[in-house]
Amino acid sequence: MKFSKSLIRKFPRKINYSTALGILLSIILFIFIIIFAANDPSSFINLTGLVIVIGGTAAAIFLSYPLRDIKHSLKSLKLIFFYESLNPQKEADEIIAVSRMWFNKDKHAIENIIETINNPYLKTGFQLVVDHTPIEDILSLLKWRIARLRAKEKAEANIFYSLAAYSPAFGMLGTLIAMMNMLQIIELKDIAGISYSMGTALITTFYGLIMANLIFNPIAIKLERRTEQRIMIMSMVMEGITLIADRRSPSFVRETLKSFIMHYDNELKD
Repeated sequence: MKFSKSLIRKFPRKINYSTALGILLSIILFIFIIIFAANDPSSFINLTGLVIVIGGTAAAIFLSYPLRDIKHSLKSLKLIFFYESLNPQKEADEIIAVSRMWFNKDKHAIENIIETINNPYLKTGFQLVVDHTPIEDILSLLKWRIARLRAKEKAEANIFYSLAAYSPAFGMLGTLIAMMNMLQIIELKDIAGISYSMGTALITTFYGLIMANLIFNPIAIKLERRTEQRIMIMSMVMEGITLIADRRSPSFVRETLKSFIMHYDNELKD
């Protein structure tokens, strides 16, 4: 996502260990189910049930959301496997440095440092201050940027919440279809056909529940969590810009940002 690359300074990407641990535990769970909870491991493989759940869920999601939103949500999947270290202290240091320049009325130095800032949110805030934009307008714009980010990333998370809702529903649909087939052949006393239909009926519900609770819901929650962490840093930046516009002393700006970082330290740590 373009915003995440610019808002927070780029660090070498590291594996998100909570995601890796979750995947590992899921694999262990499946192995346990196959080895200890099933008489025949092949009974968990049912192509008909899998096609009903995956095909139905995919069809429903394409009917619910525009293609552009679906593409964005798929691109955001990589965010759950890797994380960029959140370091609000870096942003705070830049804000404090500019507050000193502004307090000393060194406008030329601020204009020079603005050119070196890669964070568009912070850069915009500094430029508005240098242009003597009214504080109400500055706050209005910065809050609008936060609201836009929240809405955009919430839409991406909502797609996965919808997937989590659709997959069990189509699992139940597969169950109903299999039960209807079973009722049609039960009079024929075809034991093999009855067993196959019963297996399909149960396994489709299993597929739907697994997809919802081990794939889609966790992804949506993790994306929402990441969004809230970014918004915390944006809120800190907005507070710093506001203090600079009010010509508060650099020491006051420093202590305010320091308090903010200490208050949200646990929240910002991955």
